[in-house]
Amino acid sequence: MDQAIITAPFGQLRLTADADHLIGIEFLLERVPLKKANTPILKETEAQLTAYFKNPRHVFDLPMKLDGTPFQQRVWKALCGIPAGTPLTYGQLATKLNTAARAIGGACGANPIPVIVPCHRVVSASGIGGFMKTRYLGPLNIKSWLLAHERAP
Repeated sequence: MDQAIITAPFGQLRLTADADHLIGIEFLLERVPLKKANTPILKETEAQLTAYFKNPRHVFDLPMKLDGTPFQQRVWKALCGIPAGTPLTYGQLATKLNTAARAIGGACGANPIPVIVPCHRVVSASGIGGFMKTRYLGPLNIKSWLLAHERAP
């Protein structure tokens, strides 16, 4: 497994890849030393994330390996179909997938490749909802930043 630590407008991200696939993105809530991307997949991931941070309409095209249950896989595929700037509620996505809103939240929380698999585009009917399996301010600030970034013209 190879890793890189890169900067993002809201902090830092840890990128994890195997030889040919992106397998994880982690939001780092505390600063750690940067680690340069040193494999083709990590370099391409960093380049595409940089493009997204400049243009929220950037379409990611990366080889990914998403380990999860068949249900999680179905939710993650549906997340990739939500256009930037048009979030859905947990209930709306649950209706589309014929399941429960809480199950959608669980699959979003288990997403190993956030931003690229845009779980931040799913919100509560009464507000922003959770993020990174929590409702703490740090993660919610990241979700708020991503949603605001995608609302930009």
